[in-house]
Amino acid sequence: MTIQELEQCIALYGKDIYSFCIHLTNEKESADDLYQDTFLEAMKKIADIRYRENPKSYLLSIALRLWRNKIRKKAWRNRIAPQISEESVVDISDAKQEELLNHLIYDEEKQNLWKAIDHLKDNFRIPLLLYYMEELPISEIAGLLSIPQGTVKSRLHKARKQLEKELEVYFS
Repeated sequence: MTIQELEQCIALYGKDIYSFCIHLTNEKESADDLYQDTFLEAMKKIADIRYRENPKSYLLSIALRLWRNKIRKKAWRNRIAPQISEESVVDISDAKQEELLNHLIYDEEKQNLWKAIDHLKDNFRIPLLLYYMEELPISEIAGLLSIPQGTVKSRLHKARKQLEKELEVYFS
């Protein structure tokens, strides 16, 4: 791959990769770092990327590998010295009362969905994100995660069942 082709990949897939990073990390700052690190790593491995053979999948695998490494390091550090996370403050714009109410309801529904997704174990959450967010076919997800296609299907099914069970309380 050339620099120009990598720039084209950023233009074509940058938003998708960034969105995946946000949902993987669950916070904007970490997603920004992961996104940058993904393309820095892509620059280092530019000779390994085949532009004609779905570079989006390769870039997603880089982001996933970097995130997993970061999680491992964070877990190791937390064993030594636990960290306390701060809750972010939600900023609501000055909209009309009805629009504000609709916005709040939509945000609450979305927040509950993402909480339910966040409660899934990584082996269920990651295939779910890749399948529904990135719209990758099962064969590509299997290749990215180095697992059989049947395992991907099984994990997607189990993830949907777990989400259904968890969201049942909210929507009933």
